[in-house]
Amino acid sequence: MSPTNRTVVVTGIGATTPLGGDAASTWEGLVAGKSGVKPLTQDWAAEQAVRIAAPVAVEPTETIPRPQARRLDRSAQFALIAAQEAWKDAGFSGKAGEEGSDGAVDPDRLGAVIASGIGGVTTLLDQYDVLKEKGVRRVSPHTVPMLMPNGPSANVGLLVGARAGVHTPVSACASGAEAIGYAIEMIRTGRADVVVAGGTEAAIHPLPIAAFGNMMAMSKNNGNPEGASRPYDVDRDGFVLGEGAGVLVLESAEHAAARGARVYAEAVGQGISADSHDIVQPEPEGRGISHALQNLLDRNDLDPAEIVHVNAHATSTPAGDIAELKALRKVFGDDADHMAVSATKSMTGHLLGGAGGVESVATVLALYHRVAPPTINLDNIDPEAEANADVVRGEARKLPVEGRIAALNDSFGFGGHNVVLAFRTI
Repeated sequence: MSPTNRTVVVTGIGATTPLGGDAASTWEGLVAGKSGVKPLTQDWAAEQAVRIAAPVAVEPTETIPRPQARRLDRSAQFALIAAQEAWKDAGFSGKAGEEGSDGAVDPDRLGAVIASGIGGVTTLLDQYDVLKEKGVRRVSPHTVPMLMPNGPSANVGLLVGARAGVHTPVSACASGAEAIGYAIEMIRTGRADVVVAGGTEAAIHPLPIAAFGNMMAMSKNNGNPEGASRPYDVDRDGFVLGEGAGVLVLESAEHAAARGARVYAEAVGQGISADSHDIVQPEPEGRGISHALQNLLDRNDLDPAEIVHVNAHATSTPAGDIAELKALRKVFGDDADHMAVSATKSMTGHLLGGAGGVESVATVLALYHRVAPPTINLDNIDPEAEANADVVRGEARKLPVEGRIAALNDSFGFGGHNVVLAFRTI
């Protein structure tokens, strides 16, 4: 099919997060200002400097049969749960092209793009322990398919029957957002009519926690888990590691209309850039982020005056939180004054490669319900944050109830990856 520039819409959402086992309970937790951060109770946590994290609220084995779960890394389990929910929510049933499906989508026109920043790290490390302690014969024959970073995407592709392409962007904490941006382009350019896209991560394990802790990137507020993730607060001391997945079903507007699908929002497009500054530290003035935001505006039909909400990357690190807000102010100027900024990682923790997926679900639902979730634990706002943005504090805020409005989801990752997604009401 020749290249086109089709309108892309969101017709399905799914999630499993520290706030709930599905998108509805996650959204309810976000609006209520609920924290999913808890003390780590595993034996290995006692020797860690960081002894808090945000695990999923519902264990995947409560949804996935145990024989199937044993063949999937935890990150793939999360991805399947979120994808199954999104697929059903979009009105599809069964595997495309097979008996029992509803026939509403051609498998050759169906794609899957599921990202992970780290991939099957728990499988890799656990099976290495098996190798050392129990010997070669006890290593699972499923280890390689489980540890592959593309394992979640491949399994989601198999679930829905995707043949137009199955992809796995890996760009650290920007991975989930990049997956959704890639999916938008697949539909826009005519490669697919429907794409299941999002991000997943499962890295609550002693090695990543020790490594992030030694990097001084994570909060050590072990005595107050629920208050540890505090974006924009003067006392913020790092992010809290979370886990889970968020998935959208994206579809061309024509395809959605032809089957009478319910539409949550338009997926307007993406803006991408790279800092080329440092492998870990953000560029302090937000220049790379500014370029991504400007790229979004230059490449898409988006009026800054429409943008009333930003789901910020805001991980609760001293440097990163402010660089993002400086970039928003630089690009949007006075228009930034009417953008309600929410930092939902204050509740979910930081899901790394899954963050962009979960936060895109939150951004779409914020538009759909016209409500911006709060930023919790913001007791003493950093003066630089207050000078550059209108942060939603304490409780949720209503967004304009009339007219077309838009929202951004920002995601940035180690290596200097910057991805900004835009969504808009229909």
